[in-house]
Formats: sequence, structure tokens, C-alpha cells
Amino acid sequence: MEAMYYMGEAERRQKMGGMTLKAMNWYLQAAEQGDPYAMLRLFQGGACVAGDECPEDAEGWREKALAETLPRAEAGDTDAMLALYHIYRLMDDSGEGVEWLEKAAEAGNPEAQTRLGMNISGGQGWYFLESRRLEAAEEWFRKAAEQGYVPAMSSLSDVLEKLDKHDQAWRWKVRASDNGHVDDRLTLGWCYLNPEELNKETSVDVCSNKRDVMKGWAILTALKRGIELRAAERVLEWNEGELNDRQKNKAEAMFDEWLNKQPPLSNFPPRFGF
Repeated sequence: MEAMYYMGEAERRQKMGGMTLKAMNWYLQAAEQGDPYAMLRLFQGGACVAGDECPEDAEGWREKALAETLPRAEAGDTDAMLALYHIYRLMDDSGEGVEWLEKAAEAGNPEAQTRLGMNISGGQGWYFLESRRLEAAEEWFRKAAEQGYVPAMSSLSDVLEKLDKHDQAWRWKVRASDNGHVDDRLTLGWCYLNPEELNKETSVDVCSNKRDVMKGWAILTALKRGIELRAAERVLEWNEGELNDRQKNKAEAMFDEWLNKQPPLSNFPPRFGF
């Protein structure tokens, strides 16, 4: 079911968010098995109107998602609680949705904890000081990160940087990279290759490591060749003169280690994002 939903997402995203016949077919298969996010995509894509694909037992896909998800949430299913956050938002009842999001986060769902942390850091709730807002977001990100949820590791690192907790931020950035986060792997490589350059570029002390140009070159080369990451290619071009031929040869010997590093790299897109 989840794979069917993500196949729909892949097809839809290739068309810049527009619904396609292939995407709709994947969403329909996932929805038939009860996936609420597939139902919401069918609602957003106008499947009932454009494709004449409507649920037989509900007014529409959004209503069907609510009818099937609410009982599971009330029974304690935290994934269903999180889904209700998105369902109620599409029903223009964000207050009810936030309540379910908070319930899911408090019950220990790492995805919900991360979403709540992002909402807080983005302006949800009232905090007298910006530092207190960041600390509140940090608390939720840390709960999720300590459960091994990779997007939370990355978000935790970012908020720790803003709180000037640079050593902690670096440790979580390394951990996110080790677990396959593309952006943090890029940062890791750049920090090893030329930390002063990146710190200047971001105006934040992102890099709390000792410089290792060969390691950085190997990491960025693996990103360039392995997933054709344009950002890694640019950083390599900017720093072409930082290594001599002997160092580049040694870096090349380290290349396979980073190219084949597990788990596989991912951008970790949100389950129900753009």
C-alpha cells in the first residue's frame, strides 16, 4: 500500500505536482487498501470530477479519508492521528488537525514529533523569546531523532546551530549523513574539504570538524558521480585548487567507500508535502 502511494507521488512530482493518469491509478490502488494520503491526493487532484473516480461509500475522497481514519485514531493509532492532521487541514479545520498532531507527537510518533517541531520553529504558538521557540522545537526534534528518525536528525542539527550549540549540531549532522540524508552528506563533504568557505557562505559555524581535504573530495565526488548532485559538482569546481594530484589520487582510493555507503541516500521527502 505504501509503495503504491509513493509510486503515485513519483509520477505526480514528475509533472510538477499535477495529477496524471498513471499517478491517479497508483493512488486509486493505495486508496482501495485504505491509505488516507492517497485519498487526499485523489481529492486534491479532482479524481471525482476529472477522472470520474469517486468512492462508492462516501461523498468524496476527503470524506472517505476522514471516515476511515478517525476510528483508528480514536483507538490509539498514532499514524492515523498524524493523517488526521492533514485531513482536517484540507477540511479547513486546522485547529482540530493540530490537536491530533499534538496527540500523535505526545504518543511518541517520530514523524508527528518532527512535524510539530517544524510548525513551532516556523511560527506556530506564542513564545516571548525566539530562543524559547527554538528550544521548544529542539525538544520535539530530539525526541524523534533519538528514535532514529532521520529527518528529525537533520532538523535538530539546524535548530542547534541557531542556538549556538555547534558541537551538538555537528554530531547530529554527521549522524544524519551516516543514515543517508543527502543534504547533510553534502554539508559533511564540504566541511571536510573547506570548512572556512562553508561557514562564510552560511554565516553560521556549521563545521565543527578538522579539515580533511581528501575525505571531503571523496565524499563530494561520490555525490557527483553516484546521484549526479549538481551542488556537489559546484563545490568541487570551486575547490579544484585545494588538492594536488597526489591528494586527488588518494581521495580517489576512498571514493568507493562513500559511493557504496549504506543505507542508500535520500532526500527524505515528507509523506504529504508538495
